[in-house]
Amino acid sequence: MADMPSTARPRSNAARICTILGFVFAVLALLLNPIIFGVLGVILGVIGAVLGDKPLGWYAAVASVAGAVIGLVLVAAIVNN
Repeated sequence: MADMPSTARPRSNAARICTILGFVFAVLALLLNPIIFGVLGVILGVIGAVLGDKPLGWYAAVASVAGAVIGLVLVAAIVNN
């Protein structure tokens, strides 16, 4: 069998750490400050995906966006109530 060069990067520990922090910031965006933690979560999720943690890094970025949007809706509901 011939060795085929792979275009995908191998996953590193740094990629997994960035992905996990992206999910943690998604939860923090939901609970504490949606803008700051949502943006940080998206950045860390994208970095994790680029470093090789492909599906989970993108999921962390999407979860951070969702956490930020839901957090903003909750803050708006609490402030306007």
